Amino acid sequence: MFKHILFIRQRVLYLIVLLSFVYYPSSAQQDTTIIIKVLGGLQFDLPRFAVRPNTRVTITLDNHDDMAHNLVVTQPNSRIKVVDEALKLAGNGAKMDYVPNSPLVIAHTKVLEPGRMESITFVVDKEGTYPYVCTYPGHGYIMYGAMYVTNKPMPPLEKDLNVPETQRQKTSGASAHAGHHMATPSPHPYPLKYPLHYRTFMPDCSPAAIAVALSETESYCFDAGKCYLRYAWSGGFVDNSEQWKGNGSKLTKVVGDIYWRDNTGFPFRIGNAEEAPEVHFKGYHFTNRLPTFRYLLDNIEVRETLRLLPNDAGLSRTFTFKNNTKPLLFITKTDDGISYQSSAGKFKDGVLRIPAGTQKVTITMKK
Repeated sequence: MFKHILFIRQRVLYLIVLLSFVYYPSSAQQDTTIIIKVLGGLQFDLPRFAVRPNTRVTITLDNHDDMAHNLVVTQPNSRIKVVDEALKLAGNGAKMDYVPNSPLVIAHTKVLEPGRMESITFVVDKEGTYPYVCTYPGHGYIMYGAMYVTNKPMPPLEKDLNVPETQRQKTSGASAHAGHHMATPSPHPYPLKYPLHYRTFMPDCSPAAIAVALSETESYCFDAGKCYLRYAWSGGFVDNSEQWKGNGSKLTKVVGDIYWRDNTGFPFRIGNAEEAPEVHFKGYHFTNRLPTFRYLLDNIEVRETLRLLPNDAGLSRTFTFKNNTKPLLFITKTDDGISYQSSAGKFKDGVLRIPAGTQKVTITMKK
């Protein structure tokens, strides 16, 4: 009888142990803490890391740079879209820490001044490559990394297109170039593709400046705060290395010579040349990397796209209008060294009169 009772107790103990394995599986959620430091030259010290699915991740951003940065974790394949949405925040950017209100954003820190730290915690359950990026204006196309959620090894760093090229090059045998003359380093820490643009702080412009390079030598500055073309130049693009280092206190430098400036204050008038309209910037979008700017003149919807004339002879500005029930006046200066022509309306004494209801007009500006 005693042996029988002992056998039953052993069987019960075995079942308890077995059930404990059933109800407490080894795949339970894990915790991982990652520290990412900000280095000079718009770099995270950790270009990538890997965690397993179903992990609670804590990232601590430690800003060792001399300017402000944030860290934004995005859904897979969403880094560029989030960066572009952050740029479109315009005047609201600073109070939103340059983070758009988007389902593509998983978690983010605040904008951290030099010497500050902040931690964020979130859970990743699905496999994939999740970018992390600084969305401070001018940083997002350069300063990023990748969080791999996987049970597999990461690809070799030198072949990993999910990290910046400068990080890949660190492992690609730079010593092979020893003894060779190197080209003058570019002020841009990544290869340039044209057209390209920066949201940055430009001279003689409001803080909401957008610098656009149409080619290696032809560029312009659009003022998103005031909604008009400020100036155009030839000879290069910009050098914003000092602005990157200066925590926003220094201006980006124009590389080349400015050949045209707008001296009208704002070129459009509605019906009356003496009264400037209310202007509101509504953002911009890209077609084949070329930006189209959207803004309101009172209640008139305007879209403006700038292109390069053949042989780098100047600019064309294509405007489309909606709700323009009155004639529009486009004011220029007759002594600014530019030859103006229009596809609609007529110039007289430097003022173009665009008839009411005109839906599209292209103004060429030849040097």
